[in-house]
Amino acid sequence: MHTLIQSFQFFGNNLPLFKDKTLAHLAISFASIGVAIVLAVPLGVWLGHIHRGSFLAINVSNIGRALPSLAVISIGIGILGIGFVNTMVALVILAGPVMLTNAYVAVDEVDKNAVQAAKAMGMRPWQVLWRVELPLAIPLLFAGIRTGTVYVVATATLATFAGGGGLGDIIVNEASYGTAGVVAGSLAIAALAFAIDGVLALVQRGLTPSPLRRKFGTSRTDAVVETESTLETVGLEAS
Repeated sequence: MHTLIQSFQFFGNNLPLFKDKTLAHLAISFASIGVAIVLAVPLGVWLGHIHRGSFLAINVSNIGRALPSLAVISIGIGILGIGFVNTMVALVILAGPVMLTNAYVAVDEVDKNAVQAAKAMGMRPWQVLWRVELPLAIPLLFAGIRTGTVYVVATATLATFAGGGGLGDIIVNEASYGTAGVVAGSLAIAALAFAIDGVLALVQRGLTPSPLRRKFGTSRTDAVVETESTLETVGLEAS
């Protein structure tokens, strides 16, 4: 308990330090999350839409989760050198697979009756994807984005080993900042992860159609969206 109190005191006495390290931490985290979303989500959505590529989505996810981020960073030092890019690549490898898999499953498992009804109404494939499949896939798709984001924010601590900076500089430097500094840095990362996840929950709520919003809320659900009566509430309203 005494150490915890000291950690809060350390935080209060070193606000400029935490500001600089937090900004660096956010920079590497947001860059990695952005690249992972751009690479993984469109691919997962497309594969889910054409109902192919489950082998690719599942195995990429398994490989990504099996690779230790610290090992990827260490190997990357010999290829990319020390710095921002090396850490970003490792974090993209960490977050991308879970986003890819969730995006694939979210679209692939959208209620087939809703999709068939949309096609019967004369919707083109891109209209079915944009107006029916994506709105219904939002809860599970965002589950992948939010989970990947939490992974990245927490793991970005390792950036310090490759000269990437961030709050990890405080955590690994107990000799300079003491135990109180290590605990304060750890608490700062935890608070940052919770805060960003909360912001994404609000975004998810805003994008989710109201019938699904009432059903799933803003939880990081692991269930595939299954509904039989959402075409009228989602597809028809969007047309």
